[in-house]
Amino acid sequence: MTPQELGRTKALHEVEENLRLLTETVRSRMRDAAKGIDPTLPLFGLKMLQLLKREGPLHSGAAADLLMVDKSVISRQSRQLEELGLIEVQADPRDGRARVLVLTPAAEERVGAVQTGIMLDSHILDDWSAEELHEFAGYLSRLRSPSTLADAS
Repeated sequence: MTPQELGRTKALHEVEENLRLLTETVRSRMRDAAKGIDPTLPLFGLKMLQLLKREGPLHSGAAADLLMVDKSVISRQSRQLEELGLIEVQADPRDGRARVLVLTPAAEERVGAVQTGIMLDSHILDDWSAEELHEFAGYLSRLRSPSTLADAS
């Protein structure tokens, strides 16, 4: 391996390790945020609520596809979220036979507060300029882009 290849491999390992640590930090903060909505709300429940806030009403199958889980996982979590008064299962306005998952107004408000708090509350990025934040967001977007993920497999 050439010194350049060795340096690149070392840098990739460093990126991978830092992404793993960042993921752990975000997951921990999201668990805390979920508990702030309801002490019994699991992390996946928060992910579902955030998805519904971002995408609007969804069929269970669409939610399962977007969250990359089996539809049965969505079904179980939906029942818990409905019992907590955080979502409603309503008739699809385009097809009354189908059902969609919809955030309740109370959930809409609580999820909105949580969604904007993870990075702001920690003050981790306080000294970053708007330009640096946009650049970082661009790198993160490139990491999660479908073409990047497809190339990796």
